[in-house]
Amino acid sequence: MKSISTVYSYPRRRTVRTILKSLIHLLFATTADFEIVGKENLPSRGPLLMVGNHFSFLDPLAMIRIAPWGVEFLGGTQTPNAPRWTEWLRNMWGFIPVFRGSVSRETFSASERIISQNGVLAIFPEGGNWANVLRPARPGVAFLAVRTGAPIIPVGFDGLETFLPHLRKGKRSRITTRIGKQIGPFNLDIRGRENRGKLDELGHEIMKSISELIPPDKRGYYSNDPAIREKAKGTEIYPWDDIQEG
Repeated sequence: MKSISTVYSYPRRRTVRTILKSLIHLLFATTADFEIVGKENLPSRGPLLMVGNHFSFLDPLAMIRIAPWGVEFLGGTQTPNAPRWTEWLRNMWGFIPVFRGSVSRETFSASERIISQNGVLAIFPEGGNWANVLRPARPGVAFLAVRTGAPIIPVGFDGLETFLPHLRKGKRSRITTRIGKQIGPFNLDIRGRENRGKLDELGHEIMKSISELIPPDKRGYYSNDPAIREKAKGTEIYPWDDIQEG
């Protein structure tokens, strides 16, 4: 059995990822008006955590499109809201598996291994794309930010939910990706249960940085408008709280 250090050397799968990245560039170039705002906020190299809102199963493709370096993803082992054909793409690119409802030391070890090699790790903190408004982060992203000491680049995606419906009608989609300024690195004492609240606060800080990069009506739980927050009620409930994978 291969060790974590062997499996998750960074960068990896260079040839296949270069081909896939070129195909993704071509896909968006021929089918959408793809705008990138804030390119100047991207550093020249890692270590780095990239975090973004997750409204569509196509969000990882947009993340690959905007990233100038090889990107590793944290991804759920099951994708109930994505078509079956996406499994092929996920497996070709490769990702670090996340088992919902359980704590996997291998997941955290692999993530830390990537960051320790000045790698770039992409995470969708909400943990799924069951709604098209912003929801609270799962605790893993804040934990990783503190454990690795990696700075964070927030990203806001808008327009990917309409991509396939427009494509079926032969229409070009308008997709906007906004790249925010770096936040962190964070230095927190998270030892002991009494410090769990610090991770929750950091998770909210991360999501607020994303909320500033998406349209106001999509900010959901993090909107300053009471009417928008009221309309989004219920979306903050994690659908897989009672499910244990792996």
